[in-house]
Amino acid sequence: MSEARQAEREKIRELVSQILNKVQNNDGVSMQTEPEHIVVNSLKAVREREFDRDESAKKLITELDLRGLENGSRIRLAENVKFTPLAADIIKDKSIAIITKAARTNGLTVKSIAIGADHGGFETKEKLKQYLMEMDVHVRDFGTNSKEAVDYPDIAHAVAKSVSDKHVDIGIIVDGAGIGSSMAANKIPGVRAAACYTPQLAKNAREHNGANVLTLGSGQNSFEEITTIVEAFVTSEISEERHKKRVGKIDAIFAQYLRNGR
Repeated sequence: MSEARQAEREKIRELVSQILNKVQNNDGVSMQTEPEHIVVNSLKAVREREFDRDESAKKLITELDLRGLENGSRIRLAENVKFTPLAADIIKDKSIAIITKAARTNGLTVKSIAIGADHGGFETKEKLKQYLMEMDVHVRDFGTNSKEAVDYPDIAHAVAKSVSDKHVDIGIIVDGAGIGSSMAANKIPGVRAAACYTPQLAKNAREHNGANVLTLGSGQNSFEEITTIVEAFVTSEISEERHKKRVGKIDAIFAQYLRNGR
C-alpha cells in the first residue's frame, strides 16, 4: 500500500472517530456502535410470532409443504385441510403444532354481492371477485371486463340499482379513489354508499349508517388492505335502534326531495 493511500485511510479513521465522539445520547454517553438491541428485538419478534409458516391457502398438505420445518415448529393451516400419509407422519414425528386459520365466512352478514369497477379498478375487482367467491358468497359482476376506459357512473349505477332492486344484499364498486362511484351510487333510491379506506370506517358505515354499498379506491389502498376493509364491511350490520332511527331520517330526506321532483 502506498504512503499516500495509507495517510488517506488514517485521515478517514480520525474523522470517523471525531464524529463518534461528538454523537452522544441524552445521558451524555457515547452511542454504542454494535447494534445489540437489533438482535434482541429480532429474537423477540420470532418468539411472539403466532406461527412459523403459513400454508392456509392449501387444501392438501404434502411432505413438500413441511420441508425445512424443525421439531416443534408451528404451521398455520385452513380448517378441514387434508394430509398425505407421509405429511401426517412428519407432523407427528416432529411434533409440529397446527394453528388453524378461522374461515373468513365466520360472522358473514351477507349472502350475495354486486360488484363493479371502472378501468382503474378493473384489476382489483377481478382479484376481489375471487376473494369473495372463496367466502361462498354469490357474486354478480357488472363489469367492466378490461382495462379499456369506461365511465365510472355507468358501473356505479348498475351495481347500485341491483342493490336498490334487492337482487343482492350489498354492492362493492372500485374506481381510482372510490369517491366518484360513491356519489353516483347515492343517487339511486334506497342506496347508502360509503367510500371507506380503513376497516374501522367500513365497520362504522355498516353499524352506524346502514351502508349497503361499499366504494373503494384502487389507488388508495393495497389489495391486502382492501380485503380487510371488505371483510369488515361484510361481517358487520346495523342493529341498534338509535342508529336505525337516524338512518331512517337519511332516507326521509331523500324521499322528501324525490316527492317534490327535485
